Amino acid sequence: MKNIARFKNDIYAGVLGKIIGVYLGRPVEGWTYEAIRDTFGEINYYKNHRTGAPLIVPDDDISGTFAFFRSLEDNKFDPDIRAEQIGDSWLNYIIENETILWWGGLSRSTEHTAYLRLKNGIRAPKSGSIELNGRSMAEQIGSEIFIDTWAMANPGNPERAAKMAREAAGVSHDGIAIDAAVYLAVMESLAFVEKDIDRLLDAGLAYIENPEFIRLVGAVREQCAKASDWREVRQWIADHHGYEKYPGNCPMVTNHLTLLMAFIMGGDDFNKACMIACSSGWDTDCNSGNVGCLNGIRLGLDGFRTSTDLRKAVADRLYVVTSDGGSCISDAVQETRKILKAACRLEYEPVDFPEERLAFEYPGAVQGIVPYDKNTEEQVLCGIDNLVESPRHCDPQNGNEETKEYGCRLSYRGLGPGVHATASIDTFIDLQPKGKEGTSYFDVLCSPSLYSGQEVKAVIAAGAVSPAFTFFIEYFNEKDELETLSSSAFQLNDGDNQIKWRIPDVGGHAIYRLGMSLRSGACGSRLDGSVIIKSLDWSGAPECYRMGRSMEMTPTLTPWTTTTSWLKTFVSSADHFCPDYTTTFSISHAAPNGVVTTGTMDWDNYSVKSVITFSQQDAAGLVARAKGHRRYYGAVLKDKKAVIYKQCDAKRTVVAEAAFDFEIDDTRELAFTLDGPRLSLAVDGKTAVSGQDESYLCGGAGFVVDSGAILADGFEVKRICSRRNKKD
Repeated sequence: MKNIARFKNDIYAGVLGKIIGVYLGRPVEGWTYEAIRDTFGEINYYKNHRTGAPLIVPDDDISGTFAFFRSLEDNKFDPDIRAEQIGDSWLNYIIENETILWWGGLSRSTEHTAYLRLKNGIRAPKSGSIELNGRSMAEQIGSEIFIDTWAMANPGNPERAAKMAREAAGVSHDGIAIDAAVYLAVMESLAFVEKDIDRLLDAGLAYIENPEFIRLVGAVREQCAKASDWREVRQWIADHHGYEKYPGNCPMVTNHLTLLMAFIMGGDDFNKACMIACSSGWDTDCNSGNVGCLNGIRLGLDGFRTSTDLRKAVADRLYVVTSDGGSCISDAVQETRKILKAACRLEYEPVDFPEERLAFEYPGAVQGIVPYDKNTEEQVLCGIDNLVESPRHCDPQNGNEETKEYGCRLSYRGLGPGVHATASIDTFIDLQPKGKEGTSYFDVLCSPSLYSGQEVKAVIAAGAVSPAFTFFIEYFNEKDELETLSSSAFQLNDGDNQIKWRIPDVGGHAIYRLGMSLRSGACGSRLDGSVIIKSLDWSGAPECYRMGRSMEMTPTLTPWTTTTSWLKTFVSSADHFCPDYTTTFSISHAAPNGVVTTGTMDWDNYSVKSVITFSQQDAAGLVARAKGHRRYYGAVLKDKKAVIYKQCDAKRTVVAEAAFDFEIDDTRELAFTLDGPRLSLAVDGKTAVSGQDESYLCGGAGFVVDSGAILADGFEVKRICSRRNKKD
């Protein structure tokens, strides 16, 4: 056994390095080298405020990296995973013209071209081949920017990292682009055990057969060795390997050489390497993200402490924008857990990490908890950090070594009557558009991570004299304006405090964030100190989550309203998904498998219900336990039958079916219930069909339409208390 757990902090550092690098480079993506130099000199810190965008943004480099990697789990951690399986995951998690990719068009955008090949039935790796797409498409940068997670799932195993990287890159790329992806993945895999830059550069070449690529690596290393400044090497790249030397709009060679230059010239300075990648121009966020991940692994968490603090502003936050909307709002710890799980499964080792959504188990992790940005005049919160507590006992497995206990510390100064110390965590997106014309901003599509009827649980450590604690939520009301609801105040006592709050019914509206407020409480005097959030959790399907008719939820709705805040809680791959002023939703799709979903991956045992008017369609009904839009259970009416089926990529397998008489334009109440392996569809209150299958244990809920349209009146998800234990 390799004892994969010993690498967990370095995996976390690699994830942090990736997202920090992307956020550094994103604001100047598309800028010329000269424009960056003349405006900023060097990019040593985030420039989003100078370019009119938020710091935490959706980005293809991040979404693709963490989404396509899910193919490994979806295929039961197969160590021999193939390109065609990863291509199926593209089709499952991508929403056409909406998520992850630059949708630049056939033979203009490499990834869009590969997606269209996949959609039209061309399997990977042919979907990304030079034979089909030409060298100008196949040898662009995208194969490299999505590759980091495949390497981090194989710490110290370069052979398997190279194999997986080759398969993953082949979905959309070919030729020297695959060589570059494999080379980077091998170095990242080896960086867990080898820290010397030159030895990594040498070792990676053992997995490359292309003499052209080997010559390029040697040439840039030679230039770095004799240069006194990185700008000299950058000029050499521009003169001999600039964009104009290669076909396509974002060639691999130019950017890979820039990445290697930043890696070599940055030395053991994480910040400097990212600065070089960002300040050099070309594909700034891609190159900085890749070198950030590589150095995050190699230098570990200590690498972030040697210069300007790049972690604090990020606070672990990231978006993974896919058809799995409930997993969009994520953080570096949650993504690390997924990679760690894969690494352990590949080595047949037990997986060990906390069950709570937020457990802050990594040094410095705050998992998206940030200062509350309203009523700032009354805010006396003076710090959010991760405290390592001294243990009360020694770990018997480690002899005299002390165990470490992490928690998110909220510090306050001058907490008294009339002021508060308040932090919050986002559970949905800000509805105001953040994109700026002329930039590469991607829209955020997501479902909330928190719903009415769920129970929030926290463990908070406090001292002898401590404040009162209050939960609150902000949600978008019927006017799409933010409104606040709060829990009762809990007086914190010395020691660990167990606090629970059932999220109140907000009428199906989107919950924007969960807040935690500290006030002086009964003592009324000034308090200086801190409390420690040891864990914060909510999971499972809501006790009862209900949406009414559209006119109830938005009284100002008209027949021409196309979107509302509550509609945006669903992620749709159907052609048309709109509010309907007579019911709740209108869903139309001109082909099979038009899917609309909400909810999260921890919804396990529940029923989903809606009143559906069936128009001209081949089949339509409800979806449950969805992980993406091509992996779910469907419960539909079609061909005078009630059918429960399992959708798995392109294959639809009938679980159970029974005769059921219905007519076009009928209105029926459908309720799809899932309790462990037991699946049943009730129509108008009577069971129409039932069966058993345990392929999918959890996931979101919604609707499916095959070639037609439906109206849906209301939507309800209701938890089922099952005696079955939820599986890993």
